[in-house]
Amino acid sequence: MGHTQQKRRAVLIVEDDAELRSLTAALFEDEQMDAIECESAEAALATLLIGGREVAMIFADVRLRGVMDGIDLAREVKMRWPLLPVILTSGHPCERVGKLPPGVAYMRKPWQPLNVLIAAEQALASAEPTDIRGRPSNCSVSNLLPRRWQPERL
Repeated sequence: MGHTQQKRRAVLIVEDDAELRSLTAALFEDEQMDAIECESAEAALATLLIGGREVAMIFADVRLRGVMDGIDLAREVKMRWPLLPVILTSGHPCERVGKLPPGVAYMRKPWQPLNVLIAAEQALASAEPTDIRGRPSNCSVSNLLPRRWQPERL
């Protein structure tokens, strides 16, 4: 009767391979986490900026379709939401891995599901709650808009 439903954490999964994205989502859902799936860094960033959902962590591939890759996404996320955990993964040798932003974890593919869950739990345990709904806490809404949409300053 008076049951309070515990709010499930959500992980944003960014992977351009639909099958792997779906598999990763199922892995997190089996661990009682909601999965938000995106196929590109641009879609993931739009999801974060639009808000409406509190995201606990990002799990993203390095190589993605679109202009931004996973490292670009991690850099942008850490600039806007520095406490939001990010785990990047790739099956390709990546010369840019040494240029990861501080606080971004890296896993090589192929990964084992248990290793993903361990890395996710470690990332979540060390993170402080981050409210990304609506806008970054350190940023005004006008700073999120492209310059042409910003109101003129008098």
